[in-house]
Amino acid sequence: MTKKKTILSGIQPSGKLHIGNYFGAIRQHIAMQDKGDTFYFIANYHSLTSLNDGKTLYQNTIDVTLDYLALGLDPQKATFFAQSDVPQVPELAWILGTLTPVSLMEKGVSYKDKIAAGLKPNIGLFTYPILQAADILIYHSDVVPVGEDQKQNIEICRDLAGKFNRAYDGEYLIIPEDHIVKSVAVVPGTDGRKMSKSYNNTIQIFEEGKPLKKVLMSIETDSKGLEEAKDPDSDNVFALIKLFADESKQAEIAEKYRAGGYGYGHAKLELLELVEEYFAEAREKRKELEGDLDFVKDVLTEGGKKARARAESVMEPIREVTGIVRNF
Repeated sequence: MTKKKTILSGIQPSGKLHIGNYFGAIRQHIAMQDKGDTFYFIANYHSLTSLNDGKTLYQNTIDVTLDYLALGLDPQKATFFAQSDVPQVPELAWILGTLTPVSLMEKGVSYKDKIAAGLKPNIGLFTYPILQAADILIYHSDVVPVGEDQKQNIEICRDLAGKFNRAYDGEYLIIPEDHIVKSVAVVPGTDGRKMSKSYNNTIQIFEEGKPLKKVLMSIETDSKGLEEAKDPDSDNVFALIKLFADESKQAEIAEKYRAGGYGYGHAKLELLELVEEYFAEAREKRKELEGDLDFVKDVLTEGGKKARARAESVMEPIREVTGIVRNF
């Protein structure tokens, strides 16, 4: 019988999840839970590089769990857990760090981009790829679905696994494949830039009612008047409509743009209707789950147990070969 491939991915609980997270990662995670032995974790250690509020991080962790369960994650199919529930991860990260050249970290594109954007660096941000490598390698992951922006970090992970295996003359760590997730489109934020919490331009997945309408009505557009013909392919609102509407509906709305007499306000209201309809079932499911937080926490507890068991099986031979033993 062919062994199922281990698929691993994580998501940071650094704020409310938005539709960029959904179309860029979450939707693919849900779809892949039937395609292998899936491990999905909430990267709360990683969030500490930018979030220093314990109560907020804890609540964000619960919220991410609620979101995934509401959107279709099945804890009977996928192992879902918090990164901090697996102490073997930072243990392996330290060992990998002793084999990592400083120059390799200095080449990190993500690190350099954040510095260029004016972010004050900390050691956690600098060594982020090492902790990410430990996240991947500790479960003997075969496939790691990531976006294009994480491709370099997967290459670093593969490099560190090879360094360890060569240093200790054995196949202790599996060198994973990357699986670059191609989003259906770049998800624009309300200001037209890529949707990101750091730009404060997000549309939250589970926002609804007047708050959702207020956010959607704030989407930036050009200054063309109501009666003027408009180009749907250059408009932020239509780019978002395409994520939610089927081809027939897209064509119908695009024709309205081109015909004139159809304002951006009209388009935003159509987008509102599409978003509410798309997430309606998940929204109701999330409300039900909020009334049963014991179940939600049990999902993390059970996921943590399974993840620790897998991680421990990987760490035992690594401790032995490195001489890091617990009892002399």
